[in-house]
Amino acid sequence: MPQASRRIFAALLGCAFACALAGRADASQMNARDRAMPRYAHVFVIVEENKDYAQIIGNSHAPAINAFAKAYGLATRYDAVAHPSEPNYVAMIGGSTFGIRDDDAYYCKPHDTRYCPGSDDAGYVDHTIPGPNLATQLQAAGLTWKDYSESIPEPGSLAVVASDPRAKGLPHNLVVYASKHSGFINFASVQRDPQRAEHLVGFDRLATDLRSGRVPNFAFVIPNICNEMHGDGLLHLQPFDCWSANIPALISRGDRNAAAIVHEIMNSPVWKAASNTAIVITFDEDGHNGKQGGGGHVATVVITNHGPRGVSDATPYTHYSLLRTVEDAFGIHTYLNHAGDPGVQPMLPLFATHAP
Repeated sequence: MPQASRRIFAALLGCAFACALAGRADASQMNARDRAMPRYAHVFVIVEENKDYAQIIGNSHAPAINAFAKAYGLATRYDAVAHPSEPNYVAMIGGSTFGIRDDDAYYCKPHDTRYCPGSDDAGYVDHTIPGPNLATQLQAAGLTWKDYSESIPEPGSLAVVASDPRAKGLPHNLVVYASKHSGFINFASVQRDPQRAEHLVGFDRLATDLRSGRVPNFAFVIPNICNEMHGDGLLHLQPFDCWSANIPALISRGDRNAAAIVHEIMNSPVWKAASNTAIVITFDEDGHNGKQGGGGHVATVVITNHGPRGVSDATPYTHYSLLRTVEDAFGIHTYLNHAGDPGVQPMLPLFATHAP
């Protein structure tokens, strides 16, 4: 072989060897990241509404959430991503607000003639999102999911809002279900899902699934507006502890409801199993509704059946961190939108299965 050809061959061989080493290093880093987050069989995310961190943590009106935070894990620097509610729920499921900046119905489009109050505003976007989301990721990985929305009119319902004549102690005409608190329903894949009635269900189904132990891998648990600390502004239409201006009573009611859900999960077969299960209690946004940037500082508690106890985690997190954590916990490492941003950290200290 001529000397020049030998030099070229040596250079190519060296490049191939270096590239192979680089590829092996990348694979090693990926494997290390995979190993950092324990695999979880089940993750329950319970979303409360419109209360900032200081209104919950240390508040005697929220004894259950504070007890869970002390006994299990608390993210002390967790921020929502936007105001008002809807873009935060969408962010938890899709890794972006997708330009949504209001609470208009999931079907709304620019210049919509239906009831879409902001549809003529500059920058208004289609509220039905065509892209991938946590549901499509889970299904592609052979995993299951459900959106358990209290007071949903019927399984798979596409209602925008609804009252709940079955709810005890509530007027029949009080609106307590709102699709803007779903997140999943904003995605075209969910709207068109032939099994939508299996995926969008109520709390009656949550109780049945927990008793049987046949719960999905991911459960999005959304109490109705009287039970999630949101409340209603019309005092004459609801109990005093569902009045949005009665903050202490509203928080107390939401705290009791959250405790009941957590204890129901803890009494189920999945909590007692050898596999890992986590319960997250978080808030969509703080109570300032746009008076500061982002969605504000909110309380986020993580409860695990086999994880560490008494953890206070001061890592800066957002709803995108929660999504990335859920993806990692299920072995999914193709992150959705901002969940894959370099500065977004998975919530490892709170989801570890040993003391950090």
